[in-house]
Amino acid sequence: MFICLNCSGIHRNIPQVSKVKSVRLDEWDNGQIEFMASTGNNAAKAKYEAEIPPFYYKPTASDCQLLREQWIRAKYERKEFIYIEKQEPYSAGYREGFLWKRGRDNGQFLSRKFVLSEREGALKYYNKNDAKEPKAIMKIEHLNATFQPAKIGNPHGLQITYLKDNSTRNIFVYHEDGKEMVDWFNAIRAARFHYLQVAFPGASNIDLVPKLSRNYLKEGYMEKTGPKQTEGFKKRWFTMDDRRLMYFKDPLDAFARGEVFIGSKDNSYTVLEGLPPSIQGNHWQHGITIVTPDRKFLFACETENDQLEWIAAFQKVISRPMLPQEYAVEAHFKHKP
Repeated sequence: MFICLNCSGIHRNIPQVSKVKSVRLDEWDNGQIEFMASTGNNAAKAKYEAEIPPFYYKPTASDCQLLREQWIRAKYERKEFIYIEKQEPYSAGYREGFLWKRGRDNGQFLSRKFVLSEREGALKYYNKNDAKEPKAIMKIEHLNATFQPAKIGNPHGLQITYLKDNSTRNIFVYHEDGKEMVDWFNAIRAARFHYLQVAFPGASNIDLVPKLSRNYLKEGYMEKTGPKQTEGFKKRWFTMDDRRLMYFKDPLDAFARGEVFIGSKDNSYTVLEGLPPSIQGNHWQHGITIVTPDRKFLFACETENDQLEWIAAFQKVISRPMLPQEYAVEAHFKHKP
C-alpha cells in the first residue's frame, strides 16, 4: 500500500513486515506494479483494519513517533485488528502493571503499581507493592491521557490528568516497552468509552469517540500579572485544556498555580490583542487580554507568533457555544490568583 514519508521510516525499521520502495527514486518491476494495482490501500485496510475497536486511537501524521510506530506494529506485525483475542490487553476492562511515575516533590521516576478497573470506575496507583490503600484514586469520569514525550523527556512519556476537588492534578508516567505504554493509553480510552456509553445511552460512537482523550489546544510560556494588575509580570507555563486555562511554575508540576475558565462569546467572554494602556512595568511586549464576566486576565507573550497562536486558541474556544455541563463547571470553578 502507499504510505507517507513520515511513516515510511518506521516501516523501514520493521523489515520482517515491510518492504519500502520510493515511487520516484526506486525502480519497480512489472510484478510489483501489478501487486499494487490489485491490492492497493483499500484492500489492505479491509484486511488489516477489519476489527478495530471504536475506542482504539488511530494516530495522525502529527502524533508522536511512539503512537505511529505501535499503530503500524499492531496492524501488520501483531495483526491485532484481524484477531480480536489479541486486543485483550486493552479491551478486557481491567489492567494492572507497573509504570515509572514522576515524584511530585523530588522529580524522580519511581516504579509504581497501577490498576485500571472499569467495574470500579477508577484508575489507582500504589506507592508500595503491598499497600492496601491506593495513593490516588482517579475516576474514569474525569480522566484524560495524552502523550507528552518532549515535555516529560522520554519518548514513551504519558501525561495523565484527573480532577481533584474540581482542580486538575497531573501525573507523568512512562514504560520502557512502547507497546505496554500504548496498551495503557488505549485501555484508558476503552474504560472512558464504556463509561460514556452508560452515561449517554443514546449517543453514537461518532459522538463519543472524540471525548475519550484529548490533546491540549496549546501549551507554552507566557507572563501573567495578578488580579489587581499592579504586581509584576511572572513567567509561567500555560496549558489550554478545552475550556480550562491552567498555569504552572514548571511544566511538570503536579498542580496548577491557578486555573481560568474560558467560556463563550455568548456569555461575555472576549479575547483582545494587547494590554490596557495603564499597565506599567517590565514584561514581554506582545500582550493578550481575556475579558470574563468577573474580571480581566492579562498575559504577555515573548514573540508575536506566540501571541497569534494563543489568540487563535482562545478564539477557537470562545467562538464555541457552551454545553449544558460546561455551565456547571463554570459555576463551580475556583478562580485562583
